[in-house]
Order: sequence, then structure tokens, then C-alpha cells
Amino acid sequence: MRRQQALATVVAVLAISVLVFGAPAVGGTATASTQYTVLLEQGASRTAALAAVSAAGGTVIKQNAEVGTLTVQAPATGFVQQVSASPAIYGAAHARPIGRLPDASSAGGAARHLRDVVETEHDANASFAPQFDASLAPVGLDPLDADQWGLRMVKSDLARTVQAGDHGVMVGVLDSGVDATHPDIAPNINVALSRNFTTDLPTDPNGAPFDGPCEFASCVDPPAYDDNGHGTHVAGIIAAAANGFGLSGVAPGVTIVSIRGGQDSGFLFLQPVLDALTYGADIGLDVINMSFYIDPWLYNCTNNPADTPEQQLEQRTTIAAVNRALDYAHDHGVTLVGSLGNNHEDLGHPRTDFSSPDFPLNTTHPRPIDNATCIDLPVEGNHVIGVSALGPTTTKADYSNYGVEQISVSAPGGYFRDGLGTPAFRTLGNEILSSYPRNVVLAAGWIDAAGNVTPAGVAAGVVSYCSGGTCGYYRYLQGTSMSSPHTVGVAALIVSEWGKKDKTHGGLTLKPDKVDRILTRTAAEHACPSPPLFSYANVGRPAEFDALCEGTTAFNGFYGNGIVDALAAVTRDDEDEQ
Repeated sequence: MRRQQALATVVAVLAISVLVFGAPAVGGTATASTQYTVLLEQGASRTAALAAVSAAGGTVIKQNAEVGTLTVQAPATGFVQQVSASPAIYGAAHARPIGRLPDASSAGGAARHLRDVVETEHDANASFAPQFDASLAPVGLDPLDADQWGLRMVKSDLARTVQAGDHGVMVGVLDSGVDATHPDIAPNINVALSRNFTTDLPTDPNGAPFDGPCEFASCVDPPAYDDNGHGTHVAGIIAAAANGFGLSGVAPGVTIVSIRGGQDSGFLFLQPVLDALTYGADIGLDVINMSFYIDPWLYNCTNNPADTPEQQLEQRTTIAAVNRALDYAHDHGVTLVGSLGNNHEDLGHPRTDFSSPDFPLNTTHPRPIDNATCIDLPVEGNHVIGVSALGPTTTKADYSNYGVEQISVSAPGGYFRDGLGTPAFRTLGNEILSSYPRNVVLAAGWIDAAGNVTPAGVAAGVVSYCSGGTCGYYRYLQGTSMSSPHTVGVAALIVSEWGKKDKTHGGLTLKPDKVDRILTRTAAEHACPSPPLFSYANVGRPAEFDALCEGTTAFNGFYGNGIVDALAAVTRDDEDEQ
């Protein structure tokens, strides 16, 4: 109760600190203006910055004082370079235009660009082929946990007999939202603290279908709603309740808070991510999961000659703003965990980027990437624990990024092509099963009106679990998006077991650097394959997927400090930290 009262006070203060200066109404006639994130120089006069914005034709909509950003409505062209000429302004970047209700003639949402499609590999005739006999499910786990090989790999099934997670430990899911009505999520989500920092965009600026028609009149979804599925899947891996229903998460006793920064389409843009990070820090979140990169750039570069001067300035602004937000969260006690990405490349030796900018749609151009001046955000930002993805046999998944420069640890992410030469090869059981929203599977045609999984749903990896008239839906997915929340769950268990009373927010707290040390020191070391140049040719991948594992058994580019180990993390000898 004390924690809730303290948090209510913080939220009230936060609400006062957001300044709104005539925000444009949703709907109406399109004008030749758009929104920008303007980053102030550190220590600069706010008055001078506001004057520069006004002189460049901009109107301030809101501010994030913690990072030093202004959200500004301004002319669609020329504003970035003009406002950035002021000594009070570090730089500016396009925010995404505000959402509006589509015209009656709009085809809105006809072709969604769901990020999890990139992370999912399914054969039309793929079988589920669970790798574990359901009758052997450990005592205390939920019915579908028999198929949760990830729980066993990180030893969550054993750790929960010691520490299942303290409900006072709060984990932020910075993603597409979290479905608070899901039977495995509802017991552990704090809806009152959850927030949505995004506005649905039915189309991109050129009229191409993007998020699809707005589900709610304001184009702003409720705080604990997910019309994509990715965020709910992530949340279930972290903390699905051990309630005898469906499945359970790595830390089934902790609290989930949705700090939504993602669009329905799966894209995550700069300003919502900044706002989510600072809000999460201010309400006392212990850990934040970040299974994404910040659009529209796969790599943000300081001076890439393939980009225009305005694009270069926008990327420099993004780098500075994100690192300020990450610093703010870290300094306020938040452990930050991010996915390494699914581009099957060594982040220390990145290849040419052919996917950016990805917004507006169909505006990409080839960009040679200089590792010294280009970074993948947020995982290459300050204080972020980077996680690679593994399959059931502990093989690095073919899609997973890697490399000694950025990796911290490894964790289960799913690998459809794992188990070559066994019945498990190319089966859905090699992927990660977790919670999924009913509204998403229904809209996709993966269940019928009665709630039964359709053949299309089976092919998409959807399963259901029903008991006492209540049904929950789940989906098999793979990606570093799934390995990061396994790690977040272990981090939440570390705070639960070793944290101290939080005098500011109640609950428990543990310094992020100490969480990082425990996490990495207790990870199970795993050597590189032999030979270290690993080929995926035998599972049908071209030479581009070949990966060189550099380093030692104690630390290498595939596994980092090792595979996260929940049992070791909650039972380690306390003298290790003296």
C-alpha cells in the first residue's frame, strides 16, 4: 500500500510537468507540417530554445524535461536545419506525424508490417512436436510449461523453488503494449501505472497502410492494450503468472508495467521511447525490456555520406537523446536489457544497411556502415545489457546478431532450424511459446468466432488453453526479442532475492550495476563451437549467415559471459559481491 501511495504521488507530479501548447487535434485536413523532436543543448537556456523553435516556425506541443526534448509541430521542410543552427539547440529529428482517423474511402491496414514476421519462420505444414513429455512437467509449473524449453535452459523451473519473484519488483515492457485481459498476464500487470506514449498512424505520410484503422476514436489505445502481439508475448516470457493456467514466465511473481512506445505496426519511434524510459525511471521500475531498434534507422550514424545532411543531423540527435534517456533511467535504478537484433551479423563488423530509413515506407537506400560512427539503438547505447538468441540445443540461432563488442549474455530465443538430424528439426517446438492477445489472433483469422484455432492459426504457431470457460491464446515465435525477456526475468529474480527496501517507491531496489554483475558472473559459461567459424549451410542458409565466434570460454561473441542462469543467480554465494 505504501508503494502505491508513493507511486501515485510521483505520477501526479509527472502529470503536472508535461506542458501542452495547443496540440493539434486528431482528424481534420492535412497541412504541410509535421512533428519533430528537438533536443536542447545541455545547460542551454530554455527561453533561447523556445525562441529558436518559434523563429523556425514551430509550436511546442509538449516537453520531456528529463532528457531535454521538445515535441514541436513545424513546417514539413527546412525546420531541422534551421532550428539546429541555434546554439541553444543540439539538433532535431522528425517525430512521426500525429494519427488521424482514416477517410471513409481508406483501405487502412490492408498490409501491416508486423516486426514479428521477421522473427518467425514457419513451414505451412510444420508440426508442434513438443520436445518434452507433458506428463513430466515439474511440480509447480503450469500445463503448457512442458513445452517451455526456455524455462529449463535458464533454470527458472528450479529457481522458483527458491525465489519466484517478489510482486514489489516492477518490470517495464517497452513494446507494442501488453494485453491486460490475458489470463496469464492479468494477475501480474499493474494497469494503473501502465502508459501508452503512442498515437496510431493509419497510414504513413504517403498514404501507404501503416497501423491500420484506429481501434479507438482518439487513435490512442488504452494503456494496457496490444493490437500487435509482440509486447504481450514478451511480457509472458518475463512474468506470466504461475496460476495453474496456460504457462508461466521466468519470474512469475513480479509485476509487469506496460510502458508502450511501439505502434500497432511494430515500429518504435524516438519520442515515445524517450518518454517511456523517463516515465519508467520516475515511477521506480526495476528492469526495462527493450526488444526493438528505434526506427527509422537500423543504425544511427553521426556522418554517413550516404545520407542527406538533414538525415545525418537527425541521427546525431537520436544518438544523443537516447543516451541521455538511458543514462537517466540507469541513474534512477533501472536495469536496462536489450535484444542484439536479428540481422545475423557481428555488431562490431556491420554490413551495408539496405533497410533504412524504413519510414515512410519504401524510402530505403543502401548505407555502408562504419562501426566507429554508427550504432544500433538502444542495444548499443549506454548501460544496456545486450542478449543473443539460442535454440534448444544451445546453438546460436542463425538470425541472431553477435560479437564481443556488444554482447553481455545469451538466452533462449528460439531457432526453428535447430536439431538437424532429429525429429525436432524445423518444428515449432524449437521456438518460444508465450502469451498472445485474443484480439490479434481473431483479427488475423487464426481463431474462429467460437475461439477455436483455425488451420491458418496452426500454421502460424497459435495454440489455445481453456479451463472453466476461460481461454488463453499463445504463439510460437523466435527472435532476439524473445532472448531479451528471458534475461529480464532473471534480472527481476536477482532484484527480488538480493534487493533492498526502496525508501522512495516502496518495494525492492538493487543498483543496476550490481544486477549486471550478478547476472554475468552467474551465467553458465559456454565455449565457442569448433571450428569457431560456424556455418549454417547444412540447414539451408547461404554463406552470409556464416558466423565467426571470437573469444574464450569465459567470454565470447556467441554467448557473452554465458547463458543466463536463474538458479545460480538467486543462490550465489553472497561473498562473491563483497
